[in-house]
Amino acid sequence: QVQLVESGGGLVQPGGSLRLSCAASGIGFSIYTMGWYRQAPGKQRELVATLTSDFTSTYADSVKGRFTISRDNAKNTVYLEMSNLKPEDTAVYSCKADPPRFGLFRSLPDYWGQGTQVTVSS
Repeated sequence: QVQLVESGGGLVQPGGSLRLSCAASGIGFSIYTMGWYRQAPGKQRELVATLTSDFTSTYADSVKGRFTISRDNAKNTVYLEMSNLKPEDTAVYSCKADPPRFGLFRSLPDYWGQGTQVTVSS
């Protein structure tokens, strides 16, 4: 059974920091592109950051310089370090596992975690 379990969300003041974790099980973690997405109330879900199996990262413009995505393949875990948080970062943050775009495993399914709430407020 595949599971992606996020943790680390919570309430933080503006300017503060949080570290989100997403632990995966039941998949060949190291071959997947891992991503963090967020959805604020009344808004569409948006991409925050992705990290490929070869450690190439991408970020939304709104978080560049403040957020860092990383992964530990030995622990099947992807992280999102968030600093200088702003009220507009308030959202449910979810991780996603995408199969590689090319090659033998490209037809594998993708998977989502259940999400963790991040609230930035004074």
